[in-house]
Amino acid sequence: MWKIAQARIVSIKHSQINLAFSQPFRCFCSDGNTVEGRLIYTGNLSRAVLGVKFFSYSSSIFSLCMMPYILLQSGLGIQSPALQTAFCGIMGFFTFLSPMVLHLLTKGYVVHLYHNAKTDNYTAITYNVLLQQKKTVFHQKDVKVPGVSKMFTTFYVDKKSLLVNPMLFWHPSDYSHLMGYDQPFSFNLDELKK
Repeated sequence: MWKIAQARIVSIKHSQINLAFSQPFRCFCSDGNTVEGRLIYTGNLSRAVLGVKFFSYSSSIFSLCMMPYILLQSGLGIQSPALQTAFCGIMGFFTFLSPMVLHLLTKGYVVHLYHNAKTDNYTAITYNVLLQQKKTVFHQKDVKVPGVSKMFTTFYVDKKSLLVNPMLFWHPSDYSHLMGYDQPFSFNLDELKK
């Protein structure tokens, strides 16, 4: 009995979690601070966005590689150039349309959002066309909230639309500060006209 209690104390000291029917693994905890600042938001659809974009790109590349084979096997290579052009145009349109539309819809989806409290700067991580992470650094004063809610836009930063889910912020005060809801406001009509 004493050895079991002693083994549990040793495992607690080493921050080791033992799960039933599996190997133990270590937990490494941090306070969330990085070079960009404190991590305040993580998008829950980041893997899905990356996976769908990757699948769309790979299927488009596969279609482009198979197009000459289809042309030769179907007999379109022998027929008129107008028919070949029409076929290639339709296939090319759908081959390039789906990745382009997916990128336009998901280019503003924020994967991670960091806040540097000292400078009040935010760093938003999104995916670019080549599926690489892209950093957008902005100040809280640069955030513009649209007057009418848009489908794929929560706020604008220098005419760039960004999409976040307010429910996924770890602390609601971080979202309020990002959107400027914690700023004092007045009902002066002269300021509204400016």
